Amino acid sequence: MRLFIRLRVVLFAFFLSLFVLLQAKAAERPNVVWIVVDDMSPNFSCYGETTIQTPHVDRLATEGVRFTRAYATSPVCSTFRSALITGMYQTTTGTHHHRSGRGEHRIALPAGVKPVPELFQEAGYYTCIGSGLLDSDFRSQPLTDRSSKRLGKTDYNFDWKPSIYDDNDWSGRRSGQPFFMQVQLHGGKLRGASAGGYAAFEQQVNNLVGGVTDSGDVLLPPYYPPDHILMKDWALYLDSVRVTDHHVGRVLQRLEKEGLLENTLIVFFTDHGLSHARGKQFLYDEGTHIPLVIRGRQVQAGHVRTDLVEHIDIAALSLAAAGITIPDWIQGQNILANDFQPKHAVFAARDRCGEAVDRIRSVRSEKFLYIKNFLPTRPHLMPSNYKDSKLIIQRLRELHADEGIGQLGEKLLFSPCRPAEELYLYLQDRWQIHNLAENREYTDELLRHRQLLNEWIRRTKDCGTESDDVYVLETDDQIKDMKNETARKKYRANVEIYKRWAREGI
Repeated sequence: MRLFIRLRVVLFAFFLSLFVLLQAKAAERPNVVWIVVDDMSPNFSCYGETTIQTPHVDRLATEGVRFTRAYATSPVCSTFRSALITGMYQTTTGTHHHRSGRGEHRIALPAGVKPVPELFQEAGYYTCIGSGLLDSDFRSQPLTDRSSKRLGKTDYNFDWKPSIYDDNDWSGRRSGQPFFMQVQLHGGKLRGASAGGYAAFEQQVNNLVGGVTDSGDVLLPPYYPPDHILMKDWALYLDSVRVTDHHVGRVLQRLEKEGLLENTLIVFFTDHGLSHARGKQFLYDEGTHIPLVIRGRQVQAGHVRTDLVEHIDIAALSLAAAGITIPDWIQGQNILANDFQPKHAVFAARDRCGEAVDRIRSVRSEKFLYIKNFLPTRPHLMPSNYKDSKLIIQRLRELHADEGIGQLGEKLLFSPCRPAEELYLYLQDRWQIHNLAENREYTDELLRHRQLLNEWIRRTKDCGTESDDVYVLETDDQIKDMKNETARKKYRANVEIYKRWAREGI
């Protein structure tokens, strides 16, 4: 009997020690916080923006690493997020058409592929997605009874289980449990898309960060005319950057107050560039160039990285930081690894957005940006219920009709067709306005980049254009979700245009 009691005591002590050891190990694992911002380019002062100041994102850059050449693999929300949360190119998983797989047509991830939050859960992490604050929502507005329980933005184009998220905030986790948190912020969408939206946002800016930015201080890209509406919109966009920076500062303050900051890996980035005529949905820098700033225990403070990286790398580096094995199906890389080899090229794709059917692919090397337009006989600003509902696009169309947009704007925005191939020295040509594809001096580079893109399409099993039947299913599903009858009519009319173009081979 004594031997039995002694054995029980020994076993109890062993398991207690093991439990304590495991708890200690868990406590050593870093929390991982992604700060994901909608519709915003690198217009932060640490990236060279001088019209406004962004002290909190600047602080992250000072205390961490800032990437100067980070690019989205897709320049629109749902496809970007579908790639982000799997660490895979959206063109590989078949999630590359914006807002797809939500209704009659369903999309399943390839066999064995799991969303990143599920991998964190399996490793014992508490997974959450929300605003990162206990009193404000993703718009930096006060929480309501309804919004206090709402998960943050997901917008995935595949079937997924809500259970991959435990909650919308880390406060519900067990004591000492590490957490994986996505702070989802409204970003460039804050400014709205109409005169009424502008006025409402101006009030929020005044309340949160002081007076609004003077539109006279704004410098537009050269293909946008210096029109008062366009300049006001851009100024308010910069104010959305200021409000975002303010929210980031409050999240940092909370982490610091709760004693969590020093054991937390923070990854700050946006889902694509600002929403404008040549930004969101397109593969120029205005659409795909994003800020990426990382702060954490193993990150060299004040470091600046100038090598090429892709947003799908965020999944891999985050798993690695948490000590979780990176699955072999993840196409992103741990860009923080000691043995990471810089990429020779990065890739991006644009496909159907709403009813607007397009297929564009790009490869970006050290010096060149190559773009392939698979539907070159269609104009850049194709019919789009989403784009055409914005005041800035309406204004551009008005200026175009009145011949007041300028020669460059006419060429790049309103030409009835596009070049099949584009080639830019993007570091020298900031806004990509000088197409070198037909310049014989660059024929070798054109051929080299064409080959790089073709090889990537083959290697990654690019799913390409959806069938006519799927297009009908997807657009029918989206029409059902539209509450505004005017928008529904416009959308239906546009769908018929795209069907006709497809029949005519345009």
